[in-house]
Amino acid sequence: MKKAVTVFLSIILTLSVLLVGCSKTSSSNSGKDGKTTISFIHWRGEDTEVFNELIKKFEKENPNIKVEMNVYPSEQYQSTAQTLLRDGSAGDVFTSFPGSQFEIIKKAGLFTDLTNETFVKNFNENLIKAGQADGKQLALPYQLVYNQPVYNVGIFEKLGLEVPKDWDSFLEVCEKLKENGYIPIAFPGADIGPGQFMNSMMMNNAPDEQIFAKLMEGKVKLTDEWWVKTLRQFKELYDKGYISKDALGMKHDGAIALVAQEKAAMLATGSYAMANIKSQNPNIKLGLLAPITVDKDKAVFEGIHTTTFMLAINSKSKKKEEAKKFIEFLTTKENAEFYANKTGQQLTIKNVNYQSEELKTAAEWMNKKTRFQPRYLIPDADIEKAVVASIQAVLGGTSPEKAAEDAQKIVEQKIK
Repeated sequence: MKKAVTVFLSIILTLSVLLVGCSKTSSSNSGKDGKTTISFIHWRGEDTEVFNELIKKFEKENPNIKVEMNVYPSEQYQSTAQTLLRDGSAGDVFTSFPGSQFEIIKKAGLFTDLTNETFVKNFNENLIKAGQADGKQLALPYQLVYNQPVYNVGIFEKLGLEVPKDWDSFLEVCEKLKENGYIPIAFPGADIGPGQFMNSMMMNNAPDEQIFAKLMEGKVKLTDEWWVKTLRQFKELYDKGYISKDALGMKHDGAIALVAQEKAAMLATGSYAMANIKSQNPNIKLGLLAPITVDKDKAVFEGIHTTTFMLAINSKSKKKEEAKKFIEFLTTKENAEFYANKTGQQLTIKNVNYQSEELKTAAEWMNKKTRFQPRYLIPDADIEKAVVASIQAVLGGTSPEKAAEDAQKIVEQKIK
């Protein structure tokens, strides 16, 4: 009898240990309701409502997974995302900018290799290269945007203006707009304007797509003509009143409002702003153009594109399988179409049907000769800041030559 009791107690003790072990395992991934909560972090606050709808649908289809979304201002996200990801408690699914942020996160080893995941096939393979490194697909660019001015087609038609094909005609268009009481270019110089407008302003001044790689190698300098000329042209636009005098104090929301109110004819950011403008003025007709800063016969590129909002999985995450399910959900055609048409964003997903005229207009640019955004090819964040700051310095009164010289000093400090 004693032997039987001993065996019985031994079994009970073993089961208890197993149950405690199971309990600990499940508690690391599950909440009190038995659901696994994954963290999704990104910077696009304007997409919050649409993502909330998609998350609700995802949770209905995956009742054991809950998605907790946190959104940060883009500038803050650029500087803090790596810190947020480090301990694995945030950003099971996260987004990354291409360029310097991608490089920083890659060096920190925070990307999960997605190369062999089935959902990679949902993407246009030619549009996801920005998320590749060392032969691996570390992140998947979700959005395809054009980082070049949005313009009011109605104003151009009313004034008989054609999209300019060289620098002189761009200046003539700006002058005609100014004469007729319009702000030619709404320029958010306080936040994203310099870093966006620089791309189309320099694309033909420095048509070599390796220009910033060569800058990092010391083979070219910001004091060379390609960048000094770009800064001179910024100064020309500012001095002639084509960029408003309060540009350095203007933020993107304010610039968007000027275009929506039809006080400004162009917005110096990109296609991603079109939906916001339309939400404020549904009757406005919008298009895209890029300043051609050289003679027509010397122009190599027509515009700028970027593949961004790169979906990724934190290598520190303990919930990678659930995170993969969420990315797979976002990248299926049906859900991608919902996101694209609700947010006004063109995507890198195959065979998406776009409904709005603005998205159809943006889609036409896929057939034009555009280059990947040069600013995102600067692999060092400090040098990127120096390049952008040189534009702000010129708008603040510094000579182009001096602004270029100051920025080049930072480059030389970094590459030493």
